[in-house]
Amino acid sequence: MKLEGKRVLVTGADGFIGSHLTEHLVRLGVNVRAFVLYNSFNSWGWLDEADPQIQKSIDVFAGDIRDPHGVRTAMRGCDVVMHLAALIAIPYSYHSPDAYVDTNVKGTLNVVQAARDLGIERVVHTSTSEVYGTARFVPITEQHPLQGQSPYSATKIGADQLAMSFFLSFGTPVAIVRPFNTYGPRQSARAVIPTIITQIASGARQIKLGAMQPTRDFNYVRDTVHGFVAVAECDGAVGQVVNIGSNFEISIGDTAALIAEQMGRDVEFKLDEQRLRPADSEVERLWADNTRARELAGWTPAYGGREGFKRGLGETIEWFSAANNLRRYRAELYNI
Repeated sequence: MKLEGKRVLVTGADGFIGSHLTEHLVRLGVNVRAFVLYNSFNSWGWLDEADPQIQKSIDVFAGDIRDPHGVRTAMRGCDVVMHLAALIAIPYSYHSPDAYVDTNVKGTLNVVQAARDLGIERVVHTSTSEVYGTARFVPITEQHPLQGQSPYSATKIGADQLAMSFFLSFGTPVAIVRPFNTYGPRQSARAVIPTIITQIASGARQIKLGAMQPTRDFNYVRDTVHGFVAVAECDGAVGQVVNIGSNFEISIGDTAALIAEQMGRDVEFKLDEQRLRPADSEVERLWADNTRARELAGWTPAYGGREGFKRGLGETIEWFSAANNLRRYRAELYNI
């Protein structure tokens, strides 16, 4: 399947990854309907900042992924659904787990149920590397056990299994993209890379962080977006889970030091207890095996390895350091 000329619904199009994906799809010649969270300000989230030509090219649908009627209405007339809408902040999932069940699990049910009834050609459902929990073996393949170490990851496991159950039970053409830790311009300050960059860019000399020893497989947003398209266009990915990761592991502490070095700042990193996850909830190690993405969908990261990571960090630092972008973030506050 080629997406060019197709009508594609992107849920969560107003968010970090969703806005980048929406813009990329428009540039590919895709007819995009952007599902954004309804609000009284008529805001399209990050799509408010998109190029005017991009904005003119998209059909914006304001609704709520928790509302089955609205989801069905948005999906009507579409060929493909890229389902990204979710609550994703792990600390907030400790605070309000019920909201995560409604949004992540029930929202996914609304999408796959409507897809079944409407005869949608392809559903690309978004998972997360958090469903693996702390790695039992590395690099992590798609066969790795699932471990719900936070309410967030538990609801994403539930959503993934629900989506796959519709493929197994009803033949709904579902493919699951499992991105590892995506970073880049527009990301929320609840994520560690923007947290470090915005504190340094705001002039802080003591940088507040949580645990420094966990490792992550960071994936630049441009690579993640290309992974979504590769999986969506791959007929062999239907009924499959596909890791989208760089196959490069680095600790949070080394990431922080690398950012400070690239920004040319001499700073001190200080533990902030409120940023720590409960001990058994912390995911200590993530490192993606991306063999399936390469062999099945033809995807490889353009920002892979240490040098690719440094390039991605450079582009991310440049975006966050721009005054008109930095002012959007409250670097002095802990954002759950």
